[in-house]
Amino acid sequence: MSSLSHTDTEIFDRNAFAAQALSSPQNLAGLLDHTLLKPDASRSQVLQLCHEAAEHRFACAMVNPIWVQTAAAALQGTGVPVGVVIGFPLGATLPASKRDQTARVLKQGAHDIDMVLNIGLLKSATPADYEAVKQDIRGVVELAHGGGAIVKVILETCLLNFEEKLRASELALSAGADFLKTSTGFSTGGATVDDISLLRGVAGSRAGVKASGGIRSLADASAMLYAGASRIGASASVKIVNELAGRDASAAPASTGSY
Repeated sequence: MSSLSHTDTEIFDRNAFAAQALSSPQNLAGLLDHTLLKPDASRSQVLQLCHEAAEHRFACAMVNPIWVQTAAAALQGTGVPVGVVIGFPLGATLPASKRDQTARVLKQGAHDIDMVLNIGLLKSATPADYEAVKQDIRGVVELAHGGGAIVKVILETCLLNFEEKLRASELALSAGADFLKTSTGFSTGGATVDDISLLRGVAGSRAGVKASGGIRSLADASAMLYAGASRIGASASVKIVNELAGRDASAAPASTGSY
């Protein structure tokens, strides 16, 4: 962990990345996972999400597993991938169930797999429990990578202390995760600037960092990007890009620099 103080500045230039992301609505849209995970989300709402994802060219349309096939059909030919949550939102699903879910949604057209790690095992804090957490993630990663998909591991940072966040990040990275992700949005808190900075410090250039939970405005998104996020999950994606589109382009550098 001694390299954390310099990993991100030497390898991942968060300021340059954020400035590029915020230079146009199109660039920003390409980093936003347009998300609808409410338990009462209807078919028409999922189809609207997909329509918006295709219109704005978001990074993906993120849905619950039951809607993957619907979303994949709606997005066919658009080039916008389908994202799906696995073991959501508690992470306490059997590893075999997470693998089964992953295999099934891959066949139905999912590309972004956002899985919740086993938080209780992580907190149990024995070598065997840490290994079980890693293997749980690895089982999903191997299936996803074999199917040409990517995996974002949800740490649920609001439930972890500093050392647990570091441990969870390293376990996820060692298991092959493509992204470290802060939150489900269904627990006691969402993404924070401090947590994004911490996760980027651990990840360096090894993986992406996804901020999710409570990001509802351009100011929120900008703060996360400057802290080191390279992907943002939000249900307010359309509002966020419209905010950027409506901002005076000549004032953009000064305003983004203040976040």
